[in-house]
Amino acid sequence: MAVLGLGGAMLLLRRPLLMAAPACRAGRWHGCYDTDNGVLLMMLVWLPLAAAVVCALALSRRAGGGPSPWRTSLAEVGTVYTTVPLVWLTMMPGPGAGTVPGRLSLIPLRDLATMGPLGIGGNLLIFAGLGYFAPMRFAALASLPRILALGAGCSVLVETLQYVLQLDRVSSVDDVLVNAAGAALAGLASRRRWRTTVRIPPHHLAPQRHGQTEPHARY
Repeated sequence: MAVLGLGGAMLLLRRPLLMAAPACRAGRWHGCYDTDNGVLLMMLVWLPLAAAVVCALALSRRAGGGPSPWRTSLAEVGTVYTTVPLVWLTMMPGPGAGTVPGRLSLIPLRDLATMGPLGIGGNLLIFAGLGYFAPMRFAALASLPRILALGAGCSVLVETLQYVLQLDRVSSVDDVLVNAAGAALAGLASRRRWRTTVRIPPHHLAPQRHGQTEPHARY
């Protein structure tokens, strides 16, 4: 659902996305992979490839008898596909990168009013894929506080890198708050699909009586 929703949003924005099409079609880095439009366009182009990788992984796991092959494969590919390109966008250097010192904004909610709807929406989406898919793959993350902490931790790492690498970006606490909120909201959207059980290794189990099923640990 998250992948289809992202694809639908890109289709609605097809006009600005197609501005980067000539550079991307020519294989040029400048004008494609160093622009917001170009990265989002390539995400749309790579969508069929991501779907093919999901199918290949799921069929391989199914042949090997792995548990929940389709959910596991979708979660793995979806996490990478929806998170890495958006993080790449946040790490793009500004015009003064390398010369302008890092800037901090540590007062909560001060920058929120200046973000605008587009800025808030973009910050909500950065770790939304992580919040949506990670609990489907890892039972240890199948709770709202843990998803919130995961989103906040990843956002703090990104903001710290922006400051340390002097990318001519403002490292803001409001970015962390909105990024974490986006991960949590996306996690709620996938709650029914969370992986809430893990299989205990056989050597950790007590001997089972005949007819008993293998227990599972719940988080």
